[in-house]
Amino acid sequence: MPIDPVGNAADLGFARPFDNSMDAVSDRDFVAEAVFDLALIGIHLSRIGEEWVLWTSGEFGFAKLDDAYATGSSMLPQKKNPDIAELARGKSGRLIGNLTGLMATLKGLPLAYNRDLQEDKEPLFDSVEQVSLAVAALTGMIATATFVPDAMQAAADEETTAATDLAEFLVRSGMPFREAHSVVGALVRAHLAGDGTLRELVAADPRLGPDAAALVGPGVGVRMRTSRGAAGPEALPVQLQSYRAMLEAERSPLSL
Repeated sequence: MPIDPVGNAADLGFARPFDNSMDAVSDRDFVAEAVFDLALIGIHLSRIGEEWVLWTSGEFGFAKLDDAYATGSSMLPQKKNPDIAELARGKSGRLIGNLTGLMATLKGLPLAYNRDLQEDKEPLFDSVEQVSLAVAALTGMIATATFVPDAMQAAADEETTAATDLAEFLVRSGMPFREAHSVVGALVRAHLAGDGTLRELVAADPRLGPDAAALVGPGVGVRMRTSRGAAGPEALPVQLQSYRAMLEAERSPLSL
């Protein structure tokens, strides 16, 4: 009795039967694509981890980790180590290695099945496990962390953050950006050297004056970011709403 690929595929729960038997037993593109996706997720998790390592450092102080998601230093009693963030950052190298190793295995194989292909299991299973652990750990770490708005605001309101706005002010008055960059840079250097606040220096400069000095103040710069995709208080809620709708659409099929 001849085989029935369509019926067999249906009985096994496959989406469709194969088109070519040699391709069916030799193809591992679906594994390579999955391991790539997991490696890319790992890279994004690594970047998130790096942000949290910086944010929770004494130099930034934008957030504090819950004790359950950090460890103490073996030497420094006052130090709280962001181990989860660092491990998430480190796992990305392992995930990239899994992808690279699998691609190297596949690169020289002739049709059709070769025993080398059994090497696809370990990188795939390991990548799934490591990404699952990293997502769960980072989720818990972020959910239990405490933000420090005062430190964030102080950093955002630093006078030098207005430098680009000041250069653009000069450009709008007709000055080439290259020259405007140099003018504002000189004022910033004078401010950092202790010659006065940047606002005072800008107000006293005849090329800028009081109108430009008004750009140097708490919250002024961020409120000017109103275009689509910007970080200002008007544009950001639109982005949040869009991302929340997208996440909800992704969750629904998965019943999450």
